Amino acid sequence: MAAIPSTMVKLGSVAPDFALLDTVSWRTLALSDIKSDVATVIMFVCNHCPFVKHVNPELARLANDYTQKGVQFVAISANDVGAYASDAPDKMHQLAAEMGFNFPYLYDESQEVAKAYSAVCTPDFFVYDGALKLAYRGQLDDSRPNNGIPVTGSDIRAALDALVAGTAVSAAQKPSIGCNIKWRD
Repeated sequence: MAAIPSTMVKLGSVAPDFALLDTVSWRTLALSDIKSDVATVIMFVCNHCPFVKHVNPELARLANDYTQKGVQFVAISANDVGAYASDAPDKMHQLAAEMGFNFPYLYDESQEVAKAYSAVCTPDFFVYDGALKLAYRGQLDDSRPNNGIPVTGSDIRAALDALVAGTAVSAAQKPSIGCNIKWRD
């Protein structure tokens, strides 16, 4: 299981716009349909990556805990489904139902959205404030498959707590670690 770190995009960067197929509702959703005036969490994930599988239950808990506070969540998969059939839209739909995700799970078939966000691994997390300016990018927490540290979402929870309270998010942020996005040739 090869692990690569996320790109630490410049804080304050504006979220790139998108319109992608939601594999939960089978509708096309744009960033403007999803964004929150409090915080918007954009997560680049996929179905097959062991790093994502490790954190999926926490992603569901995190969204359940913070949606009621006005935070919006969206997951995006950009993997090449020709090479990784388990990441295909029908499988994404199935996983979202199995995990109880209360957020859209979008399919970035062209991979242009992942490139616009400088996403490079799964999972890769971006938290934007109410003005869609990047407030946090990096890891969910220190847990990794087989390292014995419990998955708590502590790093993103701290960022979201600050945004919900209207205070500054700590600039001390660690990159996420995960499988590389499976780019088309």
